[in-house]
Amino acid sequence: MIRTRALVAAALAAILSAGAASAEDHGPVPHREKWTFSGVFGTFDQAQLQRGFQVYREVCSNCHSLSYIRFRNLEQEGGPDFSAAQVKALAAEYKVKDGPNDSGDMFERPGRPADKIPAPFPNEQAAAAANGGKAPPDLSLMAKARTFARGGLWFIIDWLPFVGYTEQGPDYIHALLNGYKDEPPKDVTVPPGGHYNEYYPGHVIAMPKPLSDGQVTYAKGANGQPVAPETVDQYSRDVTAFLMWTAEPHLLARKSLGLRAILFLLVLAGLLYYVKKKIWSDVGGETHGLQPELHKTS
Repeated sequence: MIRTRALVAAALAAILSAGAASAEDHGPVPHREKWTFSGVFGTFDQAQLQRGFQVYREVCSNCHSLSYIRFRNLEQEGGPDFSAAQVKALAAEYKVKDGPNDSGDMFERPGRPADKIPAPFPNEQAAAAANGGKAPPDLSLMAKARTFARGGLWFIIDWLPFVGYTEQGPDYIHALLNGYKDEPPKDVTVPPGGHYNEYYPGHVIAMPKPLSDGQVTYAKGANGQPVAPETVDQYSRDVTAFLMWTAEPHLLARKSLGLRAILFLLVLAGLLYYVKKKIWSDVGGETHGLQPELHKTS
């Protein structure tokens, strides 16, 4: 028992120290934001997804691709909910390389809803050459690919059903976009071409600050004011929500199916318990009825 307790204590200490070291290496832990898609009953805000696509298109698409998304996905249920006419007009604004034609030549044509959203560079080598030797990552799955360690035993709580925390990716992206500082701390040396970011691992990131206040003009509401604040914080929230949708475009359908499955299992469990009580109550009665006969025989 003493040896077992010692091993358990050592394991807990190792987990806690590893979590603390990981959190220290990655800088401050991003703040846990409130997202409409959080939790079992969370849903995407369609207006926010449309604004997020606007931010991606006007800012992020200059360097980052979105290769797993086609124009037609923008009108699917649970997404930005663009109309078919809007998607068709949007796709037609892009030039897509196609072919070969009857002469064996490649050619350009207006985009169609079935086309992928064109990447800003023809290939990875061209992207790397235009960005200091490193190609900017594709953003399609970024909200699921990026995460951070909260340290300690939080990972156990994060896995608990109904109360778990699964939005580390969106929280990290939001924090990263807001984590640029003009003046790095005195103990941090930023090399030429680098930029200090409070939340980026190592704190030195090659990507310059992508967003600034007033950079993207949102549509006006009925009162003549923008439908959302035109600030870095709002831009980062909107584009993060959009990237969460690109990473899980069927999130709402998955949640709906999961809730129906849980409801079915609860009803099934209740029926099985009732059947069990019904059957074994009769068997128990017959058994008790035989006890006197067995006693007389003995």
